Amino acid sequence: MLRAVLFDLDNTLIHYSEREFFERYVPGISAMFTDIMPGNVFINKLLQGTQSLLRNNGEKSNAERFLETFCADHEELRDEIWARFTRFYDTEYDQLRSMVTVSPEVRDVFLRLTEKKVKLVIASNPIWPLTAQMARLSWAGIGDLRFDLITHIENTSYCKPRLEYYQEICRTIDEGPEACLMVGNDEVNDMVVAHIGMKTYLVTDAGEADTELSRSAHANAPTEIPEPDFEGSLSAVVDLIEELMGEGKPRPE
Repeated sequence: MLRAVLFDLDNTLIHYSEREFFERYVPGISAMFTDIMPGNVFINKLLQGTQSLLRNNGEKSNAERFLETFCADHEELRDEIWARFTRFYDTEYDQLRSMVTVSPEVRDVFLRLTEKKVKLVIASNPIWPLTAQMARLSWAGIGDLRFDLITHIENTSYCKPRLEYYQEICRTIDEGPEACLMVGNDEVNDMVVAHIGMKTYLVTDAGEADTELSRSAHANAPTEIPEPDFEGSLSAVVDLIEELMGEGKPRPE
């Protein structure tokens, strides 16, 4: 019986070109650090810190791993550097809202799901702080809704496509993977969870969206990625969830 549904965020609930998004994001955040390091140094450190998260092994939080890498030459400024990252996400990050598009069906999907006895998890790759995750949920039109878990850089110790990331979620929400459904657009980062027995639903709404940066994580995935158990539009997922919960009519073969 289905008891929890995990949702990816980027190009599942909000749609955008990752390349264009980061071309605007990087200059904005690097401007917060110009008195500490040149822009090119900042960008290299940001990339190194983010890549280090893909190798995090659970011994420390993703935030600690990121800062350890990013602040390797500026350890004495560690608290100040984290404060500046936090300030950017609190004050500037929301300006990137114009870079994304959202289907009007997203909010309806989640309003229908909040009426059901199923745990809801935002399982977005946790390279962002909670403030950024909440901003993006707001862009999706669901920032005011309640979730049982939102993964972010401070409350996780692994990243997609590591299976440990999904196992960490299952421990946090106290559900076995066999009682969960993963809903996402990435054929590797999201569908990989089938290896631990979780059902998968591949969202096809994003079409040919540029997801080059997400794909850069695929090298850390298992060699074989199972085909999704289900696929279709985000709007169709509620009927599937009802079926898996034993509430809906079985779909025709």
